Amino acid sequence: MTQITNLNRFRKQKSREEARRQADANSAKFGRSKAQKATENADRDRAAKHLDGTKRED
Repeated sequence: MTQITNLNRFRKQKSREEARRQADANSAKFGRSKAQKATENADRDRAAKHLDGTKRED
């Protein structure tokens, strides 16, 4: 006798795996660690201070 399969279960499993793959791709593409974010913010602040310090007033 054959086993009855629930297609909804396989469909949901497939969609979960696809979502997990998409999440992994997004975290690799957009994800940054807290240290990286802090470094970028410090660089941005340093550049802004340097620019403000060299600004001429008319």
